[in-house]
This record gives sequence, structure tokens and C-alpha cells, in this order.
Amino acid sequence: MNEYPERQTSRMAGWSRRIAAFSAALLLTAWVGHHYGLTETLAFLWVLALVVVLAALALLLVGFAFARLWAFGEGSGRDIGIATVISILVLIPFGLIAYWAASYPPLRDVSTDLDDLPRLAPALATDVGQGVHLPPTPGERNLQQQAYPLVVGRRYDLPFADTAGAAESVARRQGWRFDAPLAVPNDAQKEVTIRATASSFLLDLPSDIAIRVRRGNKSTLVDMRSASRYGRLDLGDNAARIVGFLAELDQEVAARAGIAEPR
Repeated sequence: MNEYPERQTSRMAGWSRRIAAFSAALLLTAWVGHHYGLTETLAFLWVLALVVVLAALALLLVGFAFARLWAFGEGSGRDIGIATVISILVLIPFGLIAYWAASYPPLRDVSTDLDDLPRLAPALATDVGQGVHLPPTPGERNLQQQAYPLVVGRRYDLPFADTAGAAESVARRQGWRFDAPLAVPNDAQKEVTIRATASSFLLDLPSDIAIRVRRGNKSTLVDMRSASRYGRLDLGDNAARIVGFLAELDQEVAARAGIAEPR
């Protein structure tokens, strides 16, 4: 009597399991391809959107299948359980992203010097639709100062060339991709800028970096800027990158017998 409803429940549960498994495979394949430079960033973002839709669809089918299982008492409970676990695991990173988006300020370009921004190199990526780095608005300046009070430049009692060398050494240890090797500073130079490209946590989205080392009267000034190429939110990634770099630079300078002081 209940054979047809049971068959429908099993079919629905089977489809939910297959869709959930496909979303997980698609997510893994897209992330690996983007991580190793085989997939353009814009295409990667579209695939991520598709992954979310598929995982949500799998959970929706799970809900219907479970309701029928509850009503008719028989069906493929194993497929329902597998689809539920896979869908939740696929959606967890997107849930974290949504949480961070609600927690961090809506900034994508962070700098220690908001009056005289370190100049970024033109983006090297060929992806269509990548963001253009514009100067921050007054509202964004105030928001950064309130949200990230630790994002401040440094003043070191260390010679200009030694400070530039220390900054380059620390930058290389971060694993960033350099746009060009840093030339050896000479006595005639007043400043040098180290430019590189970094990847964000979790999604590996590119950010452009500029580290400016400037000769002062009796000390050397260091400022840093980090800007995301995609999206309107950086989820705190750029500020964390700057704070982490400057903290390590403080240690490097101290090891070279300098004194690090926030400006």
C-alpha cells in the first residue's frame, strides 16, 4: 500500500545525497584549481556561488525526504544522513564568511598612512572585473581608525638601507609574490617601496601590498598598505596582514639593534 510513497522518499533521499556529493566535489576541485592558478578568480567566485546553491538544494531535499520518512515510516535514512552531513560541511566555510562579513567593518583597502597612501603596483592578474584601488572616503578613513587602532606606521632608529633590507627580509618570509626585486637603496634615495601580492585566508583571493620605507631626519619611517582586488569586504584580512607584518618587522629591527616605536 505504501510502496509508492516509500519509493518517492528513497528517490528524493538519493538525489539529495548525489547533489550534496557533487557540491563537495565541485568545491574541492574549484579551490584546488584556484589555489594553483589553474582557475581565474572571477570564475572561481561564480563556482562558489553555484556550490552554495547546490548544497542548499540538497538540504531542502533532505527536509522533504525526512518529512516523508517521518510520515510513512520507511525510506532511505542512510542517504538522508549522508546528504545532511556533506551539505553542512560544504556550507560551514560560507557560514564563517557570512559571520566575518557581519563582524568586520566594510573595508577593502587598509593603510597605515591615510593622508599619503603608499602607491600600489598595477594589478598583474588578467581576470575581468577585478577591483580598482581608489583612495578611501572620509567615512572609510574614520571607520578604519576606529576599527583598527593598531594599524599605524613605524619609526625606527635604524639607517635607511638597513630598514629597507629588514622590511624586504620580513616580506619574503611571508611567502608573498613580489612584483619586482628590491634594488639596493643608495644614499641619494629618499624612499623605496616594496610591492607584492598576497592571498587571503580561506578563499585565496589576491590582495595588493605596498611597503614604503622613507628616509626621515634622524630616523626611518615605514608605512604599509594592503588592498583586496575583489569584493567590497576584506573580512579583516588586510588589517591582520599589516599588523602581523609590522609586529615581525619590529622584531627584525630589534635584532639589528634598532628601536621600534609606533608613530
